[in-house]
Amino acid sequence: MTHEPHDKLAPDAETPGNSRLVTLTEGPWAGWQHWQPVDSFEDHAGPFYCKPDGEGLLCGFMPDAKNRNGGGNIHGGALMTFADYVLFMTALGADTELHGVTLTMNSEFIGAAEPGRLLTGRGEIVRAGFSIIFVRGVIDDEGRPVLTFSATIKKLKKRG
Repeated sequence: MTHEPHDKLAPDAETPGNSRLVTLTEGPWAGWQHWQPVDSFEDHAGPFYCKPDGEGLLCGFMPDAKNRNGGGNIHGGALMTFADYVLFMTALGADTELHGVTLTMNSEFIGAAEPGRLLTGRGEIVRAGFSIIFVRGVIDDEGRPVLTFSATIKKLKKRG
């Protein structure tokens, strides 16, 4: 066990600065937004995208073979990682001055997701206080829910 600090807000040479959402103009995700510079873990697990659509923010994920479980469907951990992205995009959006940590997250697997099919996620803020935000949402496969979630985020300011 290490005694090193685990505060990911601490300055770190490997932590990219000046992150922002960039709208893609080419490829299958043209019109969607993606964090630049990349979030290494999210890109490894995803990558994940988002776009405003008139009803709020829609998040997208195209799982592939690397996201499969032993039964051939999308691994629950991949779905939960996407749900974590959706809840943060819902709660904090493109505000690069804010950061947060997940305090709690509950998820219900209500259907199987398959590789190669677009998964979308949408969340809503249930309640927001000064530093705590409650979010709930759903991930679906063309209108068929595969996971519902609720979570609590602790909002933090980035350290300069």
